[in-house]
Amino acid sequence: MREAHTGRMSASLDWSNLSAPSLGDFERLAEAAYAELPAQFRALCEGLVIRVEDFADEEALDHLGAESEFDVLGLFRGRGLAQAEAFAASGQFPNMVWLYRRPILDYWSEHEETLGAVIRHVLIHEIGHHFGLSDEDMMRIERGAA
Repeated sequence: MREAHTGRMSASLDWSNLSAPSLGDFERLAEAAYAELPAQFRALCEGLVIRVEDFADEEALDHLGAESEFDVLGLFRGRGLAQAEAFAASGQFPNMVWLYRRPILDYWSEHEETLGAVIRHVLIHEIGHHFGLSDEDMMRIERGAA
């Protein structure tokens, strides 16, 4: 049997008594991933709200052209830093990042990454949108770092 946090075989982990991570568990994992980001990166995220939900809402799924509610792992809504000053307005909602528990769990079950690593990846990806990066920009950055 594999241990979730190391990927190593182990008979010590009894999966029969474990339940799926809750929304609260995901929030704690996201908070831990966020806390591990460099301080200067976090400073640029001041006021960013991070939420965890089971799935994206219908509006988001329609806007993204998702075929299934499992297609969207995370979402950034708001104005990226590059646009924020040009469009500063009172009463504007804060920039928000959503992490979607069920699609992330589905993705995790099909890959060899730890759940924490998947959550960290999605969180960083969505924060990248806060910085004004496109999906293509982030894919180029990830390929360059690999």
